[in-house]
Amino acid sequence: MATWSGQRTRLTMLLHIILFTSLSKAAKVMFTTGTDVDGVTRDLAANRYPALYTGDYGDCMGGNSLFSISKFDAAYYADNMTIVLHMDGTSSLRNESLMMRIAVDAYGENRFDKIVNPCSLNIASLCPVLPDVPFRAWVEIRVGPQQIGGIPDIAYEIPDFEGTTRVQIFAGSGQQEAGCFQAAMQNGKSLSHAYVIAPFMGLFTMVAIIASFSTAAYGISVPHMRMHHAHSLSVFIVFETFQTIFFSGALSVKWPSILVAWWSNFAWSAGFIYAPPFVQSINSFAGVQGKLGHVDGSGPIIINRGEHLVDKIYGRSLMTRGSFNATDPWRYEWGGDPVAPGLPLPGTWSGFPATLAAIGIPAADAFVSGLLWFLIAVALVMFAVIGVKILFDGLAKARLVKEDRLAYFRSYWVGFLGHALLRTLVIGFFMLMTLAIFQFKIRGSVGAIAVAAVVFFVVLIGVTSLVAYGVWCRTRYGTFTITKDRAVFYRSTWRVSIILETRIKEHNLEVKPFLSIPVYRLRHNNHDDDYPTVHLDQLYVKRFAWLTARYRRTRWWFFAYYIIYSFVRAAFIGGAGDVPLVQVYGVLALDIVNLAISAFSKPFEGTRNTAMGIWILGLCKILTTGISIAFLPQLKVNRIITTALGVIIIVIQGFTTVALIVLIILSALSSRLSLLRNQEEFTPRWLDKVRIRYFEKMQTKAQDRWKPPRGLVLKDDEIKGPTTPPSPHFSVTGVRRGSKIEDDFDGSTVYNSQQSLRGKGRDQSLTEQPRGRHSQAGSARSRLSTGSLPRTGRASRMSWSSRECADPALLERPDSTLAKRLSGITFTVTPDDGSSMMTRDNARVSAESTTSHVRPQASYRSFRSQSTSRASSIHEKASTPTPTRETFGLPALTRPSTLPEAAEPDE
Repeated sequence: MATWSGQRTRLTMLLHIILFTSLSKAAKVMFTTGTDVDGVTRDLAANRYPALYTGDYGDCMGGNSLFSISKFDAAYYADNMTIVLHMDGTSSLRNESLMMRIAVDAYGENRFDKIVNPCSLNIASLCPVLPDVPFRAWVEIRVGPQQIGGIPDIAYEIPDFEGTTRVQIFAGSGQQEAGCFQAAMQNGKSLSHAYVIAPFMGLFTMVAIIASFSTAAYGISVPHMRMHHAHSLSVFIVFETFQTIFFSGALSVKWPSILVAWWSNFAWSAGFIYAPPFVQSINSFAGVQGKLGHVDGSGPIIINRGEHLVDKIYGRSLMTRGSFNATDPWRYEWGGDPVAPGLPLPGTWSGFPATLAAIGIPAADAFVSGLLWFLIAVALVMFAVIGVKILFDGLAKARLVKEDRLAYFRSYWVGFLGHALLRTLVIGFFMLMTLAIFQFKIRGSVGAIAVAAVVFFVVLIGVTSLVAYGVWCRTRYGTFTITKDRAVFYRSTWRVSIILETRIKEHNLEVKPFLSIPVYRLRHNNHDDDYPTVHLDQLYVKRFAWLTARYRRTRWWFFAYYIIYSFVRAAFIGGAGDVPLVQVYGVLALDIVNLAISAFSKPFEGTRNTAMGIWILGLCKILTTGISIAFLPQLKVNRIITTALGVIIIVIQGFTTVALIVLIILSALSSRLSLLRNQEEFTPRWLDKVRIRYFEKMQTKAQDRWKPPRGLVLKDDEIKGPTTPPSPHFSVTGVRRGSKIEDDFDGSTVYNSQQSLRGKGRDQSLTEQPRGRHSQAGSARSRLSTGSLPRTGRASRMSWSSRECADPALLERPDSTLAKRLSGITFTVTPDDGSSMMTRDNARVSAESTTSHVRPQASYRSFRSQSTSRASSIHEKASTPTPTRETFGLPALTRPSTLPEAAEPDE
């Protein structure tokens, strides 16, 4: 034991020595003394992070600079009010003296501008510069409060500082610009955390996908499955929300840097996931040319005097930046690298290229990158559906789950796979159209344009053809009519509401309008009155549920309108970038019209889809585009104000994202209730009432009956004083007792007495009425209940009393309706208007009276029998639906005829 303790002590000391040695080598730092703007003096580490420093840099002469730079770092240290510039590289200039201009811009204004002579700063490698001789320039400039007073203190704390540092190099002999480099400045704080935020939002997206798929796959009744699926949050709305936020940056305006960083967190939803090997592999195909640092800059391109120096070094690559060495006391970790080919100049945040540059993707690669990631998503969906099928088949064979678990999905998994793939195509429709049109605008390589053209026409024609075919399949047996109506605007409690004039007249509503405009309504009238509604037509649901499942019965056509709206919006965003005014105002007007149409139509059956897909997302689109008007270059709004407006947009889109996450959680909980709808016992018990109310509300919404809006009263509903309760609609005026088994000695007596009774016409009204299927079946049951006993049992029929088989508790109440039915008594119910007469037993009943006969039951055993027919069980479940039980008896391929129909036809 002592030996082990000694060895452990020596091992611990050895580890401490190794750790101390490594820390000593890594912690060798040089210190200097500095005084800040408040006059405080302190010791400062040489490798500390500055208040503002540069990141990636590029050639602001469009690749025509006569210098190859491997390091371009600039920083401002607020703790000692010092500006530092560090440049390493080579040049092909021959024995030229140089002059350098250092300019720092922040939020659209020049904050520092100074011209320096390398010779006066003892930079020997640049005084003069020699061809192909590496140089190293280290410039340290002390500044005063007046020079940096224009930069507010909040700039050091606000995320995504908006500023640039530009260095221009001039050749002394020709006094012409020989090099220009620019880098964006930052303070180390940013809203761009795609590696953290993207997986977080992706997790919630997976929850929404699982909840939506489970409600679509669980069950055996197609209409019932569709009804539960309609109330789960739509995955299309989830992706549309994320894509709307990201494609906000596709407008051709000058964005605040904070917005560009924020949108990078949502790039994954539009098919933009930065992977360097992936991007580099498609650069050549997409037409991205050039080398590191060679970008399209905004500065002028000046060719030197007659020596064509640009031609000598044009196309030469920049030197790579050296790796960080922690043992060097003067080395620092901050600093950038040459910008990748195809990316815009750092510090420019204009249009869609700037939004793509925030995630490292060139604009020319946008369509190809989005298309490839979309195809990967399609493959993942395919493998997921097939994997679920194989998984449950394996679990069922291993008897780890019940054999009938997801039986309907496992039987028709090919149809579910087709629906999932088509739904994925609809989700990617807006993204593909936007990127394809954007590719046409920026041109690029022939291969990229050809692929974009093929995808554009295939997707556009394919989706529109499927949509048109879905509409045609539903409307081919009918005619369209266009009716003229008026949209009436009126004030409710806290808002302005709209109602159609035909609704007011039809329901006799009392409305105080202040405006009305003429509208035209397109309605479809089906020629077949018995044709099932769109959600009860099982064949139609099986073919087009991926389009219509979540819409209301009377708004099933809304998918056709939304495809058109998505395409027009994609055309504005992707193709109108050359005319920013048309693009921004066109998108704004389109979003306002869409919100008005969607709010008036209320297309979704589920409340959560309505709240997110119409109101929250619609308002987010309008507010974002409306505020973006201030970013138009023509308006020249102050950049500090634009940054504040950018923060407002982030708050709006942030609340939209939070609302979406909350609705995803609620949808997952409600989907869990839907999956447990066939369980009688539900835990926790206090949620059972919530579950029942949820199912009842779901069934009510499935019928889609029109209700007057809140705040409207009926003109005939005025209370005129107390009224007497209404009298019953029917009364029992007589009872006729039927024959019982114990009243006869053999079966033939009862049968003959019934024949003689029918022959003498004692119940003439029954014989004069038409005999349908139900009456014939009832007569057969009546005859079988008395005359189909076995021969050996007829002699001792006296002991077979129905009272002996009945429930004793019922027999204690002789006036009970159930007891009388068990005793063979038949009730005759007539309207209480005096129009008919009724007598007991053999009395004649008037043929004009409307009577309803409750047929006698043979015994309590037959009344409580569990071996009922399949058709009767279907009818019973459909006519009296139980909130916690699914209609299991519905056949899979036949149209239901017993489910409750809606009050009005499809529109």
